[in-house]
Amino acid sequence: MSSKKFLELQEFSDAELASELKELVVQQQKLRFDHAIKGLDNPLILKEVRRDVARLRTEARRREVAAMSPEQLAKRSKIRSRRRKR
Repeated sequence: MSSKKFLELQEFSDAELASELKELVVQQQKLRFDHAIKGLDNPLILKEVRRDVARLRTEARRREVAAMSPEQLAKRSKIRSRRRKR
């Protein structure tokens, strides 16, 4: 079952996705800094933000792969199969 956040991300345009990712990365850095200096009231916020960043990056990568040409996909498959053999 898809999470609500994932379904919301699919509706974003590429520009919205990039700007949201940039904002969350800045927020994550600020939270890390604040947590290291004085501590946070709720440190689980770091976990939530980290997962949101991962969701955004995953969606961006999914779109990137979907937009690839068949030649690029074939090359990607070769590289991935070589990695598995090691």
